[in-house]
Amino acid sequence: MDTAKPTIIVTGVSGNLGQRLLPQLSDYTVVGIDVTPPTHSPVDRFVALDMGREESTRELLLLLRELQPVSVVHLAFVIDPQRSGVLDVDRMWRINVAGTARLMEAIAEANRNIGTTIRQFIFPSSVAAYGSDLPAPVTEDSPLGAHTLPYAIHKKESDLVVQQRAPSLRGCGVFILRPHIFAGATVENYLMGAFRGTPNGKGPRAARMRQSAKRLPCMLPYGQKYLDNKIQFVHVDDMARLIAWILKREPEAQRLTILNVAGRGDPLTFAQCIELAHAKLLRVPGQWGMRRVLQLLWKWNISAIPPDAVPYMTGEYIMNTDRLKKFLGNDYARVIEKTNLEAFADSFQAN
Repeated sequence: MDTAKPTIIVTGVSGNLGQRLLPQLSDYTVVGIDVTPPTHSPVDRFVALDMGREESTRELLLLLRELQPVSVVHLAFVIDPQRSGVLDVDRMWRINVAGTARLMEAIAEANRNIGTTIRQFIFPSSVAAYGSDLPAPVTEDSPLGAHTLPYAIHKKESDLVVQQRAPSLRGCGVFILRPHIFAGATVENYLMGAFRGTPNGKGPRAARMRQSAKRLPCMLPYGQKYLDNKIQFVHVDDMARLIAWILKREPEAQRLTILNVAGRGDPLTFAQCIELAHAKLLRVPGQWGMRRVLQLLWKWNISAIPPDAVPYMTGEYIMNTDRLKKFLGNDYARVIEKTNLEAFADSFQAN
């Protein structure tokens, strides 16, 4: 490792955002933490660690004491149960929520004993923490009303953990970033999978469909309002640029900074997304009908979209990003390069 460069720890380094972030961290010695090593972008040192284990608190503390990093970027989070293989919701919670608390406990203890060396802690929360059907664009001060979907609930609970524990980190500036739906050619998530029609289940039928390039239809309940609902996106590379930009700043005098993050410009309607994706639209009778179809596709291992995701696939949840624009100032358009439209369109380009 290059001891002349400041050290940064990135948890969840092998995920898509971690892989997109690493090329932007050439000015740092990067220590990556995950259950498996990254496959695309190398790190200076990799540490295999399961943050769902209670013992990980001590292991993290020993690592922090050894490395004395200037910043910690916490990306470790189970989003997709099927792709991650973590199907048990309690285990997901131990990784997502308890794992976040354990990491912050280790940072607080390290800063207490070795004297404020960790200056920044960055945690990506999610728009899903706000809930699935919002009456108006939400600001960072709006209540968190996530429900139904374990991923969304865990993002809300982790967000609250970070807010509550931020003062205990002793001189460490804390950032909570609440991005809208990640987009881009490399991104795989529920919404992108729905618009792409990807049969992303782990069953043999899904594998045969992928082999023959068959697409599932994009589902929505009957009614014009579902087509008119608006949605925002943020390109995963813009999110990575934002994290890198924050890392290069001087530590904040303000202990906690919360920022909504979305692409520039106007949101898209679901109808626009379906047209841009060249998706076949299947209308079903109500959210219950959509849930029923997803239950069957999940049971048959054809789709990895959990039925609990229905409210987040049919609701409208728009964020106000004025605080982000003010925070980035003249660098706003350089950091958030893509508009909502450009971010979404890039999701249908070849990787």
